[in-house]
Amino acid sequence: MTLLSSSILQAQEAAPNVGLGGFSLEQNLGIPKSLLLTIHSDRMFSESEYGQRIAREMEGRSAVLMAENRRIEAELRAEELDLAERRSTTDPDAFRALAQSFDQKVQETRSTQEAKFLEITNARDEARREFRQTSIPILEQIMAETGAAAILEQSTVLLSADSIDVTDLAIARIDAILGEGLDENAPDSNQP
Repeated sequence: MTLLSSSILQAQEAAPNVGLGGFSLEQNLGIPKSLLLTIHSDRMFSESEYGQRIAREMEGRSAVLMAENRRIEAELRAEELDLAERRSTTDPDAFRALAQSFDQKVQETRSTQEAKFLEITNARDEARREFRQTSIPILEQIMAETGAAAILEQSTVLLSADSIDVTDLAIARIDAILGEGLDENAPDSNQP
């Protein structure tokens, strides 16, 4: 046995919960021991399987809405050009009624499409709230394992050691426990 390995064995026997480099066994496993922990909650959401599924769903809904907006815009543009061509051959009062009707159609369409956009935005916000609520027990478990009294949002902390950032650990746990966050018993929302 070399002098170095003998020293390591003696150190481990003297302090059985201390691993190589003077770190606790928990720290060697990536679990810090600290009263305060930090987390990047935006990154926790965006890099987790759950958050990525939500992002894909919202991007899909947004893409459908954008395609619908382009189609409607093209239809309205064609209708506007047709109306402009008819101006010289249509009675002024009749043309005014047609123009007002077209303007009302444009306003109603804009209102409808804005409501659809707001619905997507609200769904995205609600999904983030659900993610946060669902991830709280996982974060509480990390707190219990580390002996932490609080997890602080990293963006509000002026200075901290990287070793108390549990974002990667939280993402790994969320992925392992929640996966994409789909309820196996819930009906598929993509089904008609």
